[in-house]
Parts: sequence; structure tokens; C-alpha cells
Amino acid sequence: MAKRQVLEIPGISHAAPIPMAVKMGNLLFSSAIMGEDPETHSLPPEPERQAELVFSNIRTLLNKAGGTPDNIARMTIFLKDLAYRDLVNEQWIKMFPNEDDRPARHALQVDLPRGMLIQVEIIAVLD
Repeated sequence: MAKRQVLEIPGISHAAPIPMAVKMGNLLFSSAIMGEDPETHSLPPEPERQAELVFSNIRTLLNKAGGTPDNIARMTIFLKDLAYRDLVNEQWIKMFPNEDDRPARHALQVDLPRGMLIQVEIIAVLD
């Protein structure tokens, strides 16, 4: 059985004692990735900036795992307000410009804590 490898995003942390992601074999499972700024260790109040940072943090995590956005098989998006869906879609299209080569995705409206407006979970299959 593959051993669990814990991965973190430098400058980002959860309030709970959980890792940012776990890699087992060639599979990567993230916890909730938020739009926290790794430079300031804070969540910007602007939803546009949180959307940018969420996708930047996803790229950082995948890089640490030895992957790229091409390895993402599934993405689940949690939104404080469904109005933020368009902001996520902008970043989504930047990350996945080819409409014939995008991961599965689902978005839900949830009551996110601590000023979070957008969270994302990913499942990736690494090479």
C-alpha cells in the first residue's frame, strides 16, 4: 500500500489541524484550498483577488506534488455567494483554456468561515 505523503502550500494554513493535501501513489487529494495570500497570510476582502489566489494556490500545490493543472481530474468549488461563480469561471478558463480538455467540476453555495468567499478541493492523478 502506498504511504501517505502530506503536502502543504507555503504561507497558507488551515485553522484545523489538517494538511493542505495528501498524495498516495499517483493520486492527490486536497483539503479545502482557499484564497489566502501566502505573502500576507491573510484573506483579501475582494472576491476577485480570492479567486485569483485560489487558482494560484492550486498551481503551487500541484507543483509541489510534481504535477500541473493537466493532472486535475475533479474540482469541487465552494462559494459563499453564487455571484462569485463568474469570478471562478474567469480563472477556470485561464487554467483550462481548451474546452475539450477540462476536469469534472461542481460548485456549491456554502456558509464559509473566517472571511473565505471561495474554497476549492481537487483530486488529481499524477504521472
